Amino acid sequence: MPGRLIAIAVKSKPFAPVETLEVAEVTEDGGLRGDFRGASPDRQVTLVFEADWLAACADLGQPLPWTLRRANLLVAGLANPRRAGDIVRIGDVVLAITGETHPCGRMDKQANGLRAALEPDWRGGLTARVTRGGVVRSGDQTTIETS
Repeated sequence: MPGRLIAIAVKSKPFAPVETLEVAEVTEDGGLRGDFRGASPDRQVTLVFEADWLAACADLGQPLPWTLRRANLLVAGLANPRRAGDIVRIGDVVLAITGETHPCGRMDKQANGLRAALEPDWRGGLTARVTRGGVVRSGDQTTIETS
């Protein structure tokens, strides 16, 4: 059963505020247009899964906006596959999972204890490389293909 892309965010530079979008262009050489990390070949796009985010918030005992994670895409209705090599399809866009997004110390500046809450079971999300670009929209069908 497919999931859905429920939110999109970009950051123009490190430590810049997160800007949320309804629609974003995704390219093979630049990741999400407007996001500073897109040129990094193994970390062009970051994804976090709603269930993982909600589990981290439950551990903290408080609801928090997903944008505190500073990831690019929030996916609902799918389990985090927790492995590199799988493929994520969002509409026509294809992403190859390259690894885990390790939560950094900045997470505790966002909310005390957030880093530790994101560390188990890849809750911090995934990094991915764009293998086919296109446009993503909030609400797009999202699937995962195992390798």
